[in-house]
Amino acid sequence: MNTHRFVWTPASGWNPPLDALPSDLDLVLYFGGSGALRAEDGPLAELLRRAPAPVVAGCGSAGAVLDAAIHDEALVVVGLRFRAATVRAVAGRLARSDESAALGEDLGRRLAGPELRHVLVLSDGVLVNGSGLAGGLRRALPPEVTVTGGLAGDGNRFQRTEVGLGADVGPGRVVVIGLYGASLRVDFGVGGGWTPFGPLREVTRSAGPVVWTLDDEPALSLYRRYLGERAADLPGAGLLFPLQILPDDPSRPGLIRTLVGIDDAEQSVTFAGDLPQGARVRFMRATRDALINSAESGLDGMRAGSADAIGDTLAL
Repeated sequence: MNTHRFVWTPASGWNPPLDALPSDLDLVLYFGGSGALRAEDGPLAELLRRAPAPVVAGCGSAGAVLDAAIHDEALVVVGLRFRAATVRAVAGRLARSDESAALGEDLGRRLAGPELRHVLVLSDGVLVNGSGLAGGLRRALPPEVTVTGGLAGDGNRFQRTEVGLGADVGPGRVVVIGLYGASLRVDFGVGGGWTPFGPLREVTRSAGPVVWTLDDEPALSLYRRYLGERAADLPGAGLLFPLQILPDDPSRPGLIRTLVGIDDAEQSVTFAGDLPQGARVRFMRATRDALINSAESGLDGMRAGSADAIGDTLAL
């Protein structure tokens, strides 16, 4: 597998120029700031005009790390050409969070086929219920097919996210990309860097991803107390303070749920996945060093797994 990286920033434009895009790519992925994606004749529009790959897909982000700098409005593009694997993508839309599971199941059925090895998910980051979407995909896909991906970002605004497949780019979209091939191997690493703090709490009133009370106290009020001065930056500041759902089996890792929205009138908090009523949870936080170390650990795991791979290998 061959990969090619292109980066656009407002200050320097494309590096390298898009003229260097190979003509034989199988897949082009892009991730960028909201401004770069929404501009009528901006860098994404130029990429879509010139990208030669049969599948061009991507989504908004909450910043791009390029070398030693963070760029909020960059557009990062990766082009991939496989030796033997093939790529197919399908997309769908949702208008409400409770449609997530059904949409995931529909998209999974549309991708299922011989030699499907992996599915990459790019999803709206405001409307979707992430656990519902993942559950729907899992019900539709064979158990040996692995699934990775995530939710689109909107910087720290949490107002609207863009996801695109080809020229269809906008909010409310979910794109799933199927990778097929007998010789294809996909490795992925997972790391969080989060540490718990504060007392154990119980979710005392919730429905799906929306939580109204923790220990019978309004969830938003509790979040604001924990965040102190940073509470003024909600919901964006909530990215740094997710909740961990503690498992019944202490030997298993807990699930992390990221805050994606707040409702002042209801004093509720909305997360990227379900928080069942009665679940035991703890607040989490991380330092910059802990997040970097966790990312390095995930990369080390992928390198070890890919060392003896034959044929096309993709590390995510």
